Amino acid sequence: MSSTGLEVFDKTVQTTNLWLNEIGKDLGPDRRRCYQALRAVLFALRDRLTVDEAADLSAQLPMLIRGIFYEGYRPSTMPQKIRSREEFLAKVSENLQNIRPIGAEAAARAVFRVLEQNIPMGEMNEVKQMLPPDIRSLFPGLMGTSTAQQQMPLNR
Repeated sequence: MSSTGLEVFDKTVQTTNLWLNEIGKDLGPDRRRCYQALRAVLFALRDRLTVDEAADLSAQLPMLIRGIFYEGYRPSTMPQKIRSREEFLAKVSENLQNIRPIGAEAAARAVFRVLEQNIPMGEMNEVKQMLPPDIRSLFPGLMGTSTAQQQMPLNR
C-alpha cells in the first residue's frame, strides 16, 4: 500500500532512506547527521562542477535527492574554483556547522562511496574528471592509488 498515494513519491522516499542508511554505515545511525552530510557534500560537489555536468549528475539522482542537490543553486556563479582538497572540505564544513560534530572528510568519503555505488560508472568518471586529483582522492576507488594513477585529464 502506498503511503503517499503516488508510487513515484514512495519510491524516491524509499531510495533516499536507503542512501541515508548507507551513509550511516560510515557516520553512525543518526539520520539527521547523515542527511546533513549528504546535503553538504552534494552542495560542494555541485558547486565545483560545470552547470552541464551538474545537470548530468542530477539526472542520475533519485528525485528527492535531486531536489536537495539543487537547493539554493545559482548556476550563473558556477563552477567555483575549488582547486584543493582543503578548499573542498572547507566548503563541506560550511554546511555541517549546525549538527553534532562530524568531520568533513568522513562526510565526503561516506557520500562519495554511496554515489559510486548508485550512480552509473560512466557518469561518475565524468564527475571525477572535472575534479583535481587532490579532491578525487576522497573517492573510495582512488584511496591508495598513486598520484600518477589518479591523473585523469581535467576539464576546467
